Amino acid sequence: MQTRKIGPLEVSAIGLGCMSLSSGYGPAADRPRAEAVLLGALDAGYTFFDTAAVYGLGHNETLVGEVLGPHRDRIVLASKCGITDATGTQRGLDGRPETIKALCDVSLRRLKTDVIDLYYLHRWDRQVPIEESVGALADLVAAGKIRAIGLSEVSAPTLRRAHAVHPIAALQTEYSPWTRNPEIAVLDACHELGVTFVAFSPVGRGFLAGGVRRAEFAEGDMRVAMPRFQGEAFEANLRLLARFEALAAKAGCTPAQLCLAWLMAKDPALVSIPGTTNPDHMRENAAAADVVLSPELVAEVDETVNGRTVAGSRYSPQLQASVDTEKLPVDN
Repeated sequence: MQTRKIGPLEVSAIGLGCMSLSSGYGPAADRPRAEAVLLGALDAGYTFFDTAAVYGLGHNETLVGEVLGPHRDRIVLASKCGITDATGTQRGLDGRPETIKALCDVSLRRLKTDVIDLYYLHRWDRQVPIEESVGALADLVAAGKIRAIGLSEVSAPTLRRAHAVHPIAALQTEYSPWTRNPEIAVLDACHELGVTFVAFSPVGRGFLAGGVRRAEFAEGDMRVAMPRFQGEAFEANLRLLARFEALAAKAGCTPAQLCLAWLMAKDPALVSIPGTTNPDHMRENAAAADVVLSPELVAEVDETVNGRTVAGSRYSPQLQASVDTEKLPVDN
């Protein structure tokens, strides 16, 4: 697979977002299936694996540590702090330096490693200046517990403030044909500062891959509270999906592969981290690295699926309040 640079790290252009193996879109995957995805990803060329303390409140980090620990020298490992208490067992924004440092030790034990390659502040806790939270992460770099610092779901001004304290290696936020918020300002800020952009939910939380045909969700599925998956907005987006699927057929790839190839065409330095509980989908996503889109097809995707044509905001008002990203008109 093609590779990209994140600070001092070399990673696969398409990484594996591990969240859905434990939480987010319904019940956790059973252990044999989770192992098939994680170990299969190694064989498929993935070297970049993304987890977080909040995913299953420790379940995901523990899973990744147990399954991939024996292969630690083959992977670049990313995790995140800032949405749990210092023990990693209770949800809640907490960006205080003492919490960040204590939680890092918890994550190191769960992940069965002595260093985390890329450690993100998962959300900015506005009760704590970003400079203080990043200062704590810088202390962890100095202590040899983490190799590089990342931020998640922050705006361009916040990124610049953080970068002035310590170089930020990666900024992660949602980016796909149907979520264009990064194009407002943060992609330009990343290019300006030499920060690698990492796209999560690159296939529209499964929607653009064709995996959500009905607005019916399992208990614990976060999409039930997202406006794009509700009522008339969902029905309108299904009609839009049909047009997107036609473009994938034109490109000779699957809709999920079209999303990932589109992202790679938009920014050749970008890294995407699709997640899945299906080993076949994991391999399908990996194969997107070989899909080359013409400029004309990229333009057709841009025109078909964008902030004007998608119905509904990406987050509910409550969830929107927890992030610092720039907003499109549909998000207001």
